[in-house]
Amino acid sequence: MNDAPRGALQRAAQSLQRIEEWLLAILVLVLVALAGAQIVLRNFFDTGLAWADPALRVLVVWTAMLGALAAVHDDKHIAIDVLQRFLAPSAQRVARAVAFGFAALICAAMAWFTLGLVGIDYGDATSGAAKTIAGMPAWLLESILPLGFALMALRFALRIFAPPAHVPELLHDPGATPP
Repeated sequence: MNDAPRGALQRAAQSLQRIEEWLLAILVLVLVALAGAQIVLRNFFDTGLAWADPALRVLVVWTAMLGALAAVHDDKHIAIDVLQRFLAPSAQRVARAVAFGFAALICAAMAWFTLGLVGIDYGDATSGAAKTIAGMPAWLLESILPLGFALMALRFALRIFAPPAHVPELLHDPGATPP
């Protein structure tokens, strides 16, 4: 692969990452502000925003998916690397590839099944029995699920070929240097 397409792909990936980070930051700010407003309105004015609770649920799902995407991108997701600590560097690479491959498959399966969920709600929308959340069709708000899981699957698959962001300490040979 020559440098021009690789550079374009890297720029596109960096742009996508910046968009995700900004969207995540904005969603968290809106989530905190809306939840705080609901608390103040309920406790001091005995009222509230009728659409806020369903909107908060949707914001939590979007924030969770975007946060998970950010964690996978930065290789800061939850990982259990106890076995890797006892393996030689070459075996660590194999174990890492297997783990990321399995995670990619699980995320791809979740993308597939959540796409079915969104499809069900989309079908309801076309039949006139649509659920709405804060005035928006449920399928549109749920669309972050298959999109987020698909992107996580892609990122896990790509992490197989990337160098590790951190290398577990070798316990079998204290004098060994990590790869």
